[in-house]
Amino acid sequence: MLQIQEVVSKSDLKKFIHLPEKLHKNHTNWVPPIYKDEWDYFNPKKNRAFSYCDTTKILARKKGEVVGRIMGIINHRNNEEKKEKVARFSFFECIDEREVSDLLLSYVEKWAAGKGMNKIIGPFGMCYHDPIGFMTDGYNERPSLTANYNFEYIISLLHSAGYGCEADLVVYKINISKEIPPAYIRIQNKALQNPKLRILNFTSRRKLRKYIHPVLKLMNESFTEIYGYSQLDENEMLDLANHFIPLLDPKLVAVVTYEDEIAGFMITIPSINEGIIAARGHLFPLGFLKILKASKNASQLDLLIGGIKAKYRGMGIDVLIAVHIINVAKKSGFKSIDSHLELESNWKMRAENEKLGGIVYKKYRIFQKKLN
Repeated sequence: MLQIQEVVSKSDLKKFIHLPEKLHKNHTNWVPPIYKDEWDYFNPKKNRAFSYCDTTKILARKKGEVVGRIMGIINHRNNEEKKEKVARFSFFECIDEREVSDLLLSYVEKWAAGKGMNKIIGPFGMCYHDPIGFMTDGYNERPSLTANYNFEYIISLLHSAGYGCEADLVVYKINISKEIPPAYIRIQNKALQNPKLRILNFTSRRKLRKYIHPVLKLMNESFTEIYGYSQLDENEMLDLANHFIPLLDPKLVAVVTYEDEIAGFMITIPSINEGIIAARGHLFPLGFLKILKASKNASQLDLLIGGIKAKYRGMGIDVLIAVHIINVAKKSGFKSIDSHLELESNWKMRAENEKLGGIVYKKYRIFQKKLN
């Protein structure tokens, strides 16, 4: 017998958080979440997004056993900014049975329609920096830290439930052992001749910390046209900074200033997948040491975020940053960079990746469905 259950207790939430570990037990490239982060995410006292998001969390049970989960989200801040009535689904996982997936999806659809929404998209979390999209190609690769990794059958289940494409995304792998294109070197040299432009070199997290807040303010400004992005307030930027700073290697963060104003930035981190797998997602008692070891031995660099202030675009700052990161990464022993998810239609950004020899090696899709 199939039953639906709302998550109301700590015990329910534990089952919700740990279901993927059970479903993906023998799934080769699946990477567990960092469970402390998961608990913090679902805690309204620690996740400020709950102040402007309506949410519902659901479990599906079959003969008493948990076989599926889903979270429904309405981001009122984003809807007001974009003048939309769009709901989101996230944390969707289930066994390969249409009856289970239909039950979960239809519950969230009815919940969203009951709140006046006319469309649902997903997977898409409460905020832009949460994992978005389901993988549709590249299953032989591991996901980056902030990306989903799903079974192929999830795509079929969504299609069966009437979901179509909202947006396709691609991920590039850039082999940084290759020579930087001459055109990039010329642009870099020209940019370096501008005495008002300066690229900062960070040697410690303490020196980096004072720049993180201005960088996130620039992200707020430069991401206004990014799909699904909604503005972060001051407290959210502080929370995000405190979350990521412990993961950052200062020399792998690039910030360019123009007359002391931050003009552009890029934040990258070493891939820590192997460490998370070894720690099974737990930081304590020794998991953080395994993650630290993986960070030091990583051969891949993962791009987290980057942006250029609108008035400084076209000055070669993007190339200056890219070449700086590549050169530092080479010296540190990295072999490749994961570009993170980019809209398939963002031809300008894709062209830059391809000039550097990048190849698409993973694809993702955000799904959508109209609601009655």
